[in-house]
Amino acid sequence: MSASLQLHRDGAVARLRMTRAQVHNAFDAGLIAGLTAALDEVAADASIRVLVLEADGPSFSAGADLNWMRGMAAASEAENREDSLALARLMRTLDELPKPTIARVQGAAFGGGVGLVACCDIAIGVPQAKFGLTESKLGLLPAVISPYVVDAIGPRNARRYFATAEIFDAAEALRIGLLHEVVDTDALDAAVQRQIGFLLKAGPVASAAAKRLVRDVRAHADGARHDADNAALIARLRVSPEGQEGLSAFLDKRKPGWHPHDGTTE
Repeated sequence: MSASLQLHRDGAVARLRMTRAQVHNAFDAGLIAGLTAALDEVAADASIRVLVLEADGPSFSAGADLNWMRGMAAASEAENREDSLALARLMRTLDELPKPTIARVQGAAFGGGVGLVACCDIAIGVPQAKFGLTESKLGLLPAVISPYVVDAIGPRNARRYFATAEIFDAAEALRIGLLHEVVDTDALDAAVQRQIGFLLKAGPVASAAAKRLVRDVRAHADGARHDADNAALIARLRVSPEGQEGLSAFLDKRKPGWHPHDGTTE
């Protein structure tokens, strides 16, 4: 792992931490490549069931690193296209990661940092966090991250914030759907841990496949085909080993085999 990142495993939970606090965890080519490689590693590890994406320092991610932007401004259009495709691969890898993901947003997120938050399945932030899609101030647009941000905040809000580049606070991020929860700083880790607990109590296959189901639902235009696909999915899950164990445990009034042994009865 590079000096820009740390990947720590604790049982079934992986924590991927950006460690470029001195530049507010801003993106450069190295961080983008490192994040993508780390996510591929997590995806391939069957023992990992949940990923927490987090960051050092006062900011979650300030978007593009100034030196990186300076280099891209001097690069050719073809070089800029390749660079942008690398960022696109990172965002798609995170969005489609076959594990549930939680963004632990301890500070400001701008540009690509907002993209990371939007790509995670669950996002929890603190009241002092600020957010901005500030690209239009530079005559640019958040094009690469736009599919994920529009999914998170909806087209109406995206039309506003893509155009104005205004900064908004955590309360607004919560209102428009970028964050799921806002908690005091001293309660952030407990809130993240609570979501981890919920995810570990869910069936591993089911929780991992949840985002794919949502994606498939949104993509369907044919209602009858949609119904058939969903019926096939639930039938497949019911007869799978996980489904059989979950149903048996429910009927036997016991916890399923994947349930963590933490002494709770939920």
